[in-house]
Amino acid sequence: MSQGLSTLVDMEATSLRFAAAARTLGLVARRQGLTVPGFRSPPRLAEVDRSLRRRADGGATVSVRLKGRPWVAVLADMIDGVIAANGLEGAEAARTRTRLWAAVEGDTGRPEPERPPRAAASAGARRGRPPLRAVPGSGAAQVA
Repeated sequence: MSQGLSTLVDMEATSLRFAAAARTLGLVARRQGLTVPGFRSPPRLAEVDRSLRRRADGGATVSVRLKGRPWVAVLADMIDGVIAANGLEGAEAARTRTRLWAAVEGDTGRPEPERPPRAAASAGARRGRPPLRAVPGSGAAQVA
């Protein structure tokens, strides 16, 4: 990976990163003709960091614990979950694992995805405060 391992280990897992990684892994798996497992967090079993639950319809759900774990460990569990859900072994598993890591590698060094800004005007109005409005040319807001 192009990012230093210490950078990846220091990054803590979050639900936003988890969701983004699940989408990326699903896209790559689908392109490879693999079954895309569902991803969830945390696992139902309290004492494990990851689990794989097979469904009657042939699908699977990969559950991974996020809290208190380095992001790289969570990614490794998600990737291994795709490999296990598809029953891959040997060289085929190694090639697929390499493709999955390459796909999420760019996501590991990016900052946390930003949440959309809350509507300050409506939130303030609900609390009995006047709404904010933009001040032209200043990039600031003022009370109306």
